[in-house]
Amino acid sequence: MTYDADVIVIGAGLAGLVATAELVDRGRKVILLDQEPEQSIGGQAHWSFGGLFFVDSPEQRRMRIKDSRELALQDWLGTAGFDREEDAWPRRWAEAYVDFAAGEKRPWLYARGVRFFPVVGWAERGGYDANGHGNSVPRFHITWGTGPGLVEPFERRVRAGVARGLAGLRFRHRVTGLSRTAGALDTVTGEILAPSDAVRGTASSREVTGAFTLRAQAVIVTSGGIGGNHDLVRAQWPARLGTPPQRMLSGVPAHVDGLMLGIAEEAGASHINKDRMWHYTEGIENWDPIWARHGIRILPGPSSLWLDATGRRLPVPLFPGFDTLGTLDHIMQTGHDHTWFVLNQRIIGKEFGLSGSEQNPDLTGKSVRGVIDRARQAVPGPVKAFMEQGADFVVERDLAALVRGMNAVTKEDLLDEETVRREIVARDREIANPFTKDLQVTAIHGARRYLGDRLIRTAVPHRILDPGAGPLVAVRLSILTRKSLGGLETDLSSRVLTAAGEPLPGLYAAGEAAGFGGGGVHGYRALEGTFLGGCIFSARTAARAAAGAVG
Repeated sequence: MTYDADVIVIGAGLAGLVATAELVDRGRKVILLDQEPEQSIGGQAHWSFGGLFFVDSPEQRRMRIKDSRELALQDWLGTAGFDREEDAWPRRWAEAYVDFAAGEKRPWLYARGVRFFPVVGWAERGGYDANGHGNSVPRFHITWGTGPGLVEPFERRVRAGVARGLAGLRFRHRVTGLSRTAGALDTVTGEILAPSDAVRGTASSREVTGAFTLRAQAVIVTSGGIGGNHDLVRAQWPARLGTPPQRMLSGVPAHVDGLMLGIAEEAGASHINKDRMWHYTEGIENWDPIWARHGIRILPGPSSLWLDATGRRLPVPLFPGFDTLGTLDHIMQTGHDHTWFVLNQRIIGKEFGLSGSEQNPDLTGKSVRGVIDRARQAVPGPVKAFMEQGADFVVERDLAALVRGMNAVTKEDLLDEETVRREIVARDREIANPFTKDLQVTAIHGARRYLGDRLIRTAVPHRILDPGAGPLVAVRLSILTRKSLGGLETDLSSRVLTAAGEPLPGLYAAGEAAGFGGGGVHGYRALEGTFLGGCIFSARTAARAAAGAVG
């Protein structure tokens, strides 16, 4: 029987690059397919902040953070909330991934040239009990070079494989079917799209110029999730979160369309946990968009006052950076799709990070001087650009003008000055008191006990209405689509399973298409820094298993 390759990998994002690199390293012949042009190699990972979840890392120890595999697994399981029969494989993947994050993950990446920013971030802090959601300690490690810095070592290995004649890159190849020969899935069919010079992330042509059929002993699906397909997001929206938002921003390009998941299902794959998804609540419109409805996520420190669309403060513990999906759940019950951060220039200058490689040119460019210069600025350049040009930002010297500006942004008179002032003044009174009943104020003081937060992430506690800390700032926040938490069900070898729980011969899956492992390694919620790492771990696993299975 004639094959075009030993293995076909579908999707040239981070998971696809990792899988192809691992296969090439094992001497296997690989064809890597992607519907987008070559300039979009690396997929979503290129645009990412490069955050990675490590456990008991050298960076943590230098920051005096005490972490352990046991504590991380407690946090993971408390966050995931596994409660379904189909969570059997995801839970086993969770245990395996925590072992990876506490052991081989960092030295394995380091050996491939990946380096890390020395200050560890504290994302998804939870705010519940010890067995509940959230990271008990800081674990968010930023890749030096952000997303591009993480993609580059694997892309380099893939291109070396091309030079050796082991890897073939076929862009503008859109898969439309998977089929079997003699029981094993070994045939990939699809359409060849017209060449495109579309800039990375922008929409490319869907003009069909031909067809293709390729055969291999194994196929690995690494095609990503559904975040760019708002119709599919709404169709799979979980009933527990109420009615889907009418207005959403996109945290990923439109080609993240989820269509490959349906094709795999048609071929017999089990697709589980479709209703589990991860969307951010702190999305802002990109003033300089690359793709349609392009949104950026604010990575907030803990001091901003979070108000709903009518000016009432969000309940405990829905503070900035504490519980993404808990906040989403609450917002969906308010009858409005947006919320507000209210703060001042002192807070925004210290506490606002913007997610994404393009919003962090110092880290992406690996510029030590740039990082130092940013720390010295009253407001970092990328944040200042949003303050001056962002459609969601209102900057004023007095509160009355700020509220008028907030209503002008939404074109609705949902806010009145008295309500907003009452919330701010009450919070400001607690700031002036060393004893407080306000749990957000307690959280601010707690954050500053951690050296990393005190250095770069949490402002010295002060009154929002302090004239010396102004001007005042309000930011409209929208729902920002991002990740699928469910996916193709896989065993611990990344073999795709059927609805009957049996391996589908020849088919593997990794990355977001596999729910980052097992069909949903995160359960209902994630700890952050676990998406890119999930792509790496599951793709490495799939490649090694496929390499061992082919002749």
